[in-house]
Amino acid sequence: MTPDWFAVVDATWPAAERRTAGNLTLREGRGGGKRVSAASALDLVSEGEIDAAEAAMREMDQSPLFQLRPGDEPLDMALEERGYTIVDPVNIYACPVARLTDIPIPRVTVFALWEPLAIMRELWAEGGIGPARLAVMDRVAGPKTGLLMRHRDKPGGVAFVAIHDGVAMLHALEIPPNQRRQGLGQWAMRGAAFWAMDNGAHTLSVVCTKANEGANALYRSLGMEIVGEYHYRLLEEKETA
Repeated sequence: MTPDWFAVVDATWPAAERRTAGNLTLREGRGGGKRVSAASALDLVSEGEIDAAEAAMREMDQSPLFQLRPGDEPLDMALEERGYTIVDPVNIYACPVARLTDIPIPRVTVFALWEPLAIMRELWAEGGIGPARLAVMDRVAGPKTGLLMRHRDKPGGVAFVAIHDGVAMLHALEIPPNQRRQGLGQWAMRGAAFWAMDNGAHTLSVVCTKANEGANALYRSLGMEIVGEYHYRLLEEKETA
């Protein structure tokens, strides 16, 4: 049975508030990024529903933003006609956890722990993942963990992993510039797979913007396959004097 990848995203990186308005799901992100702030379609969406969604997002102090999935082509065209621009096309990758648990992880390379240590919060902050996104992690109700990578006795990176319906999804992978090109991205994914296996998940997944060539190359090199995709449309509104 094919997982509902968008349900996995919603559960492992949840909005502060989510509600249904007609044929749209509206999300309040409170600064947590596009994934937790974008509206998405449940069925064919009318022009009036778009108008109402725009007003609701402005009331939440969010710019009008929609997530477009396969099958949302009519909504995609309607938003384009309204002046929305495409931003951040995304790939969804996945593989069986067994594919990444075939090699033992070197000792003291990856630690799985929750709550995050201060150094983990610092590494995330350096990568632009501040309190609003840490609040997203705190909201996850299911199994979750932080990953701390080390290399040559120094902090080497950090990531967040959570499970929904047998699928573990990794988010917020950050490796500081001075620790890149050391293979730590690979060990992070393998560490996530071992943790996922120990916590009953059968699949490991991750989302990645198509523009992030390094991350896409990493996931492909590990044998992960693209299982879905989506993009956003954003209405950039001009400020009035």
